[in-house]
Formats: sequence, C-alpha cells, structure tokens
Amino acid sequence: MQFLSSAKLFAVLILTAIPHFPGQFYVSVRGSDANSGKIDSPFSTLAKVMSLPSTVFKPGDTVFIRGGIYIYTSTIVIKKSGLPQSLYFITAYPGERPIFDFSSMPYISSNRGVNLKGNYWHIKGIDIKGAGDNGICITGQNNIVEFCAFYENRDAGLQLDAGASGNSIINCDSYRNADPDNYGDADGFACKMDVGTGNSFAGCRAWLNVDDGWDGYLRGVDDVSTTLDNCWAFRNGYFWDGTDGGGNANGNGFKMGGSDSKLLKHNFKLAHCLAFLNKSHGFDQNSNKGSMILYNCTGYANKGKNFFISKPIAEGKKIVIKNCLELGKRVSISKGAEQLANSWQMEPVAQITDFASTDTADFNYAIAPRNTDGSLPEIDFMQLRSESKFIDAGVDTGLPFKGKAPDLGCFEFMQEKTPDAKKILEKPN
Repeated sequence: MQFLSSAKLFAVLILTAIPHFPGQFYVSVRGSDANSGKIDSPFSTLAKVMSLPSTVFKPGDTVFIRGGIYIYTSTIVIKKSGLPQSLYFITAYPGERPIFDFSSMPYISSNRGVNLKGNYWHIKGIDIKGAGDNGICITGQNNIVEFCAFYENRDAGLQLDAGASGNSIINCDSYRNADPDNYGDADGFACKMDVGTGNSFAGCRAWLNVDDGWDGYLRGVDDVSTTLDNCWAFRNGYFWDGTDGGGNANGNGFKMGGSDSKLLKHNFKLAHCLAFLNKSHGFDQNSNKGSMILYNCTGYANKGKNFFISKPIAEGKKIVIKNCLELGKRVSISKGAEQLANSWQMEPVAQITDFASTDTADFNYAIAPRNTDGSLPEIDFMQLRSESKFIDAGVDTGLPFKGKAPDLGCFEFMQEKTPDAKKILEKPN
C-alpha cells in the first residue's frame, strides 16, 4: 500500500514554476474578448479562451490570468483535455492574484463556478468565490489544482464526483462555504457521491464550512480510494460568525465515507493531518465499510470524539492507526483495528505540557497567509515541546522522519513544521 498512487507522480514532477510555452494567452479585467489574447492585447474572460479551436489553443499551452476581480454570472465549463506529458495550464500571472466572483449567480445546483470536465489540466493561484453551487466541480481525470482558494460558495468549495479520478489538490484553502436551503451539504472539500478513485489532497486547509471539512460520503459507487497528506480541518459545522450551523450541519473535520445503505467502501489514507475545534468529530468513520489508514494524525478540542472509528468494516478491509496523537481522552476505536504507538495507548496520556501551544481561543494562527510557494504557515499549535515523551516514540511507517524514530502527531519536532506538499514521494507502508 502506498500513500500516493503512481498516478500522482506526474503531479510531483511538474509542480515547479511553470515554464515558457510557445502557446500563451492572457486574460485581464481590462481586456476585451475582441482582442488577440496576447500579453499586450488580452481577452477579458476565460470562457473566450475555452472557446478557441483546438488548432489554436493546444495541449501544453498556458493561460495567464492577470490580477483583479472577474465578475461572472454563468459557469465556466472546461471540456478540452490535455495529454499526460502536455497539460493545459491556467495560472495567475506572476505576482498577481485573480478572483473569479460568481456572487450574482442564483442559488441552484447547476450554478457551479467552474466545471472542470476535461483531463490533464493544471490550475494554479486563483480564488473562486460566491458560486450558486460548488466553487469548482471536477469530473475529469488527472488534473492538478494548486494554490487556489474557494470561499463563500453555496455548496462545497471544491467537489470531485461523476467518476473524477487521479486528481491532485495541492496547497488549497476552502472556507466559509454554506448552502442556504438547509445548511447541511456545503463541505470544504467533497470527494464524494459517485467519485472515482485515486484522488489526493496535500497541504490543504478547510475551516468554517457549514457541513464537513472533508466529506467522503458515497452514493452509486463502491470501493474507491482517496489520500490526504498534511491537511488541516478546523471549526467546521459553523457559520462565518462562529455560530452553530444548525441541526443539518454535521461539522466533522475529516468524514471518511458513509453511504445511504451503510455498506459502501471508501478507502481513506491520511498522514500528518490535523483536526481541531470541529463541531462534531475530528476523524470520523461515519458508516464507512472501507479501509482507513491513519498515520501521524492529531486531534484536539473537537466537540465530539477526536478519533471516532469504532464500527465494523467489510471483509478484507482494515483499520490501521499508528503514531497518532490526541489531547482530551476522546477516542473511540474498533477492537479490530491495528493500533500501534498512539498517545492514548501510552501512560501517561498526552497533557497540555507536551505541547508548545494548545490555544483555541483564537485560531487566526491557523488561517495565516500561506508561504509564497503556497505551503502552509508554520504554527506553534500542537507542536511537541522538546521534553515531550512523544518525540521519537513512534514506529516506522515508511514516511520521512528525523531522529531515532518518528514522533507522534502531525508535526515532526525539529523538522519542517509544515512539510512541503511538493516533495511528497511514494512511500511503502
């Protein structure tokens, strides 16, 4: 078993600065769709580029979006497909941050902001806000979405469904998404319903989404796999002002599956993930019957359990929890799970004195700006102190560590506090 499938290697290899391509098009708020699309004569809409014939806009070409606010009233549909070694690129112009604002859309399920149906695209550095449904819905395959933000949309910020597979979501934020009909569906990241397999998230954050941070609920498919590494979920299940989202707002940090029949299998693998201050559970099985593998995850101050993985799973599937850390003695794990070197298995259990900070009065540290390369900010929260007994207390799972053995929890002491998602390699369990 591997934390990132081989389908993800292409993503790791190209996540450096976008090189110069012969085909370059430019979009600017000061442009016109009657222009040529060149740097000194930019288009005004991304939809104009999408309408260009394949003989003009070809795999390997790049669309540069200049900074500014782009007001859209209809969905941007991306249908073309690139090639494995020749992706299409949509990227913010260097040093600028464009915002696609769909706030004037009415609230209906067809009013997504961006609908990515094509394959082999790399979208980077764009904010998507206010859509009538999902900020972006991906149904294609082998796409990369990097350093983007999805907020104030009226369903999940980013959703993968309808067979979407092999997609990589890297260093993205999704927050303050809420569906006004019942406040029970808007997640930060939704890898659910009839989603395909082999999708991954790395270095992402989800907060103040009215439903869950991550939701893996299935309907219409079975036995798919999703991977998360170095992701944070906090304060989900609440409105923007911090008040309770209501009875339909689940508020889990990481909901690892579930289904109407309570029989479907969503195989989740999580490493270095952090869940805190969520309305319900931090890491939640729901009714998932698939495998759940958790390495070096941390849960604290969730209103429900920090780890709630206590129900039977399907034959041939497994629950493996190693090197995980929680504070508060709020854990419920199935007796059939393989558990090793977790804080609740040790005496004494974790104490506040094990950590540099456990401050939950103000979580602004967790929503601090990202680094210039898109990686997560460094925080003291839930970092181990040098005298903590949980340093070098873990077991080797094949993931990188420093010292004699892995530390417990999502942060490795004396290592980069937020491992660069671009350097994640496949590692055997």
